[in-house]
Amino acid sequence: MSTTDKELRVGMVGYAFMGAAHSQAWRTVNRVFDLPARARMALICGRDTTKVADAADRLGWDAYTTDWRDLINRDDIDVIDVCTPGDSHAEIALAALAAGKHVLCEKPLANTVAEARAMTAAAELARASGVRSMCGFNYRRVPAVTMMRQLVADGRLGVIRHVRATYLQDWIVDPQFPLVWRLQKDRAGSGALGDIGAHIIDLTQFVTGQRISGVSAVTETFVKERPLPAESSGLAATVDGHTAPTGPVTVDDAAVFVARLDGGALATYEASRFATGRKNALRVEINGSLGSVIFDLERLNELEFYDATRPGVEQGFSRILVTEGEHPYMSAWWPPGHIIGYEHSFTHEMRDFIEAIATGVDPTPSFADALQVQLVLDAVTRSAELGSSWTEVEPALIAAAV
Repeated sequence: MSTTDKELRVGMVGYAFMGAAHSQAWRTVNRVFDLPARARMALICGRDTTKVADAADRLGWDAYTTDWRDLINRDDIDVIDVCTPGDSHAEIALAALAAGKHVLCEKPLANTVAEARAMTAAAELARASGVRSMCGFNYRRVPAVTMMRQLVADGRLGVIRHVRATYLQDWIVDPQFPLVWRLQKDRAGSGALGDIGAHIIDLTQFVTGQRISGVSAVTETFVKERPLPAESSGLAATVDGHTAPTGPVTVDDAAVFVARLDGGALATYEASRFATGRKNALRVEINGSLGSVIFDLERLNELEFYDATRPGVEQGFSRILVTEGEHPYMSAWWPPGHIIGYEHSFTHEMRDFIEAIATGVDPTPSFADALQVQLVLDAVTRSAELGSSWTEVEPALIAAAV
């Protein structure tokens, strides 16, 4: 990092769904937050020259390249932002860390535990030289989620007894939806489990401060063959469903598991991309000895809070509108009552990453935190393969605080 001119020159690999979301955040973060360094959108990378050139112009990047190795080897790049499918996360991130670049990597961290362990070890080694790394679990940065964590940490819920988490979508309900990369194990690592299940695993561990220690799981692939796409981008594809040849779906369509957290809480998790009518329905409920709290992504500016310490005649779930200047991140935005949206979680992510790099602080979630999520995903997969048998989550090689 060039600390003298307080500029972080960012190079991003990928320009589809997550690339667009990250670009919006990089464009916005310095215009909203007063930070110790400014982010400069220096270079974007993609394999297709025409498409990446268009993306650079449309998303606001100074220049583009088709070679991510060239991007990493440049002396005028400080940060590498990895927004590619999971099969390339490890290779790109490891090369970037070895080159002394700060790394932001989308979730899940990798496609396998072995890759995630290697990335975590490399991040720890680079950390000794002042190189920072972070995994992009953006829902941690929703103000209501951060406040939810504060309520738990402050003891407002007492002893945590139950966790219920669901993340439901329906974008592949149609059996004629094409075989995009997210439905291929070699590209994505897993299906609904890693794509959206990873989010609720990280979110609940972040909020409760407890880690999942064991699971019993079942997974299912409802549509096992799909049309091969003629052209694919992000979550969608162009395909003639009547004539296209088909290929096997090699990931799960849905995953359901029960879990025990290391602080004693019992938990249930459900991740599905076959929940007809549910577009992006993430919901988490925490029950404790003194109260309960609920977060619903489709009402992301709100929390439902039940305070069992109040007199019985006053008890009931209350709605907290998380838009006050005193609420996490909100002082940078609008007057109280004016809501924010999905894209703001990425802006908050970049804000925290920039501040950590500029001030020499380790950002969270670290690669070690993301490795722990990967170990849970692995335990769920192994449990499902063994007929839902109880499966302990393997310990990480390198400990990191949730």
